[in-house]
Amino acid sequence: MSAYSRLMDAVYLLCMTIAAVSLLLMVTVIPIGIFARYVMNDALSWPEPVAIVCMIIFTFIGAPVGFRAGTHICVSMVTDRLSPRGQKIALLLSNLLMLAACLIIFQASYALCEAMWEQPQASLPAITFGEMYLPIPVGALLTILFVIERLLCGDQSERPLVSLGGTH
Repeated sequence: MSAYSRLMDAVYLLCMTIAAVSLLLMVTVIPIGIFARYVMNDALSWPEPVAIVCMIIFTFIGAPVGFRAGTHICVSMVTDRLSPRGQKIALLLSNLLMLAACLIIFQASYALCEAMWEQPQASLPAITFGEMYLPIPVGALLTILFVIERLLCGDQSERPLVSLGGTH
């Protein structure tokens, strides 16, 4: 195993931990808001924006985990019928397209964060919109790192550590 894959193992576990904590926080905050509104008759302003921030973090920091573990949505009906050489070409093309898509997402989301960096949220003034959207370029960058790993070292989804984030 290469040094790059060992580094990506640490990044992978960090992403998985951040996504899990974010999901746990989200499913804790939503019932608090429901309880305050319907039982205490006192709607709180912060549970919804906190849940939205957690969902953004869970989605965009958790996506690289799913990509590396190979649990992303894929339709393999056509590629399964290709020759082994055709499958390798299709996989390379898929990885290059993923790299291109992540670069576009990174560039656009970075520009969004930069434009909204100082724009405060009314319901959660401690966090600006730019900070709220920051997991999008970070997640794109992390996915780029995992695509590079896949291009250099091959598929990692069958390794025991990586299968922690998968469903196989």
